[in-house]
Amino acid sequence: MSSALRQSDGPRETGRGRVEGPPGVLRALAVFAAVRLVGVALVLVVDACAGRPFGKSLAHAWDSVWYLHIAEHGYGTTLRISSSGAVQTDWAFFPLYPALIRAVSGLLHVSGGQAGLLIAWGSAVLAAYGIYAIGHHLYGGTVATALVALWAVLPQSVVLTLAYTEPLFTACAAWSLYAVLQRRWLAAGSLALLAGLARPNGIAAAVAVAATAVHEVVRRRARVSPALLTGTLIGPLGWAGYVLWVGTRTGDLFHGYLHVQSAWDSRLDLAAGPLRFLESMPWQGTVTYPVAMIVVVAGILSFCLLCLDRAPLPLVVFAGVLLLLVVAVSGPSSCKPRFLLPAFPLLIPPARALARGWRPGPSSRARLLCGGLTTVFLLYGAYLATLAGQAP
Repeated sequence: MSSALRQSDGPRETGRGRVEGPPGVLRALAVFAAVRLVGVALVLVVDACAGRPFGKSLAHAWDSVWYLHIAEHGYGTTLRISSSGAVQTDWAFFPLYPALIRAVSGLLHVSGGQAGLLIAWGSAVLAAYGIYAIGHHLYGGTVATALVALWAVLPQSVVLTLAYTEPLFTACAAWSLYAVLQRRWLAAGSLALLAGLARPNGIAAAVAVAATAVHEVVRRRARVSPALLTGTLIGPLGWAGYVLWVGTRTGDLFHGYLHVQSAWDSRLDLAAGPLRFLESMPWQGTVTYPVAMIVVVAGILSFCLLCLDRAPLPLVVFAGVLLLLVVAVSGPSSCKPRFLLPAFPLLIPPARALARGWRPGPSSRARLLCGGLTTVFLLYGAYLATLAGQAP
């Protein structure tokens, strides 16, 4: 695969001093923006029909409330008692997103909810750009456009239009992986550090950087340059720094964050977690659980195809770590598709298949199938964000 990589596919400077992206990126971003704007419109319509305040489901629902509270009041200022009696604290939420909300809110003199949406929407566009850059770098413009389009229409992609952390994490991770493919180790490590400050599963980006660096040194017998070593070492600092900080606040340096997460029913449970997931499904009475199972199973199958296709190591490691965390860590089953949303490399096999089957003409089967699935997934996303009664 390395012989097929084209080093000139990324953003580059023209003779007039302007920076241009890879060819076709504007078209892909236009497709992404159009799909997600329709998703926003559907959420607003459902909110209006339900008599909710304008934009409530976008900026003031579920995890968004916690992030906005942290941005305004800091950590350690709120807790909740779950139905099982567990004490859930705001230390479970990583700091990059609320810090940015606080900064943007003060700089632009907007509300916390508005700042949260600006950051999420801007990050989603940056993430889509990074995903396109990786796809174009490896497989060309057609596959890259299909990759971005699939990421935009996933059932759980409604999260990209909410005040959530997945867009921010994906943006940092995508550009970190792109930097790894370009062997720009300092940029890769710095972006992995930011990804680790964005979400608990942000450590996946640092693992991908480290695994690629080790492969570069051992298998290719490359020299350990200062940039490679520094990028590898700084990658996990964001994630590890916050986890250890929570440990100092709880009085248990190495296990404090795990105890905090366990109150949210999130713990390493490889043996029993998947069985509980399957066991609970028939009794839930909601469509979110079978959809969650379908998404997770599809992710596992796609990961196998990604490995068989010999995709670049950083993409395989990144997607594999995220998938492992979804399978091995217990937690609300309805949230598992959202946890897989940043694992965009899993979409490479279907994107390549879609690119091969795409034919010109409005009546082609691929176009009709994509149009139908896009409609269904957008409607499901609006339901998930507004009516499901469970955190997306």
